[in-house]
Amino acid sequence: MTYEELVKKVKKVVEKIDKGAVKEHAAIEIDIEGEGEGAFYVELDKDKVAVEPYEYYDNDCRIRTGAETLIDLVTGKIDAVKALEDGKISVDGDIEKALVLSDVLKTATNKKASEVKKPVAEKTAEVSKQPAEKKTEAKKPAGKKK
Repeated sequence: MTYEELVKKVKKVVEKIDKGAVKEHAAIEIDIEGEGEGAFYVELDKDKVAVEPYEYYDNDCRIRTGAETLIDLVTGKIDAVKALEDGKISVDGDIEKALVLSDVLKTATNKKASEVKKPVAEKTAEVSKQPAEKKTEAKKPAGKKK
């Protein structure tokens, strides 16, 4: 994955963040090591959520990780605290600001998951109704013949 592709993917996820979930300002630089190497920043504010492909020197914190781990973090596949404990990410600066990003990303990924689950539940309900109706119809004609 190239740096440009990585920034584009993160930007797409971050755009789904509920801006109402952002309660405080956080400027976070993300340094990617290895594949897709480079730096970009995520800025959160009450009415603003932005991802820009350049370094942010006046940041609250800096997160260092690999591209694959970052994608797993922003899509909700892994938890930021667990990734930090496992050494998959490192945070320099105000760790509370990194947790702000983690928390608002959870709102975006939970919203996305609930949107996916809802149609599946509706389809399941429709499918379960159909066999029940067919069974009822099959029993009624048999009962009338007796």
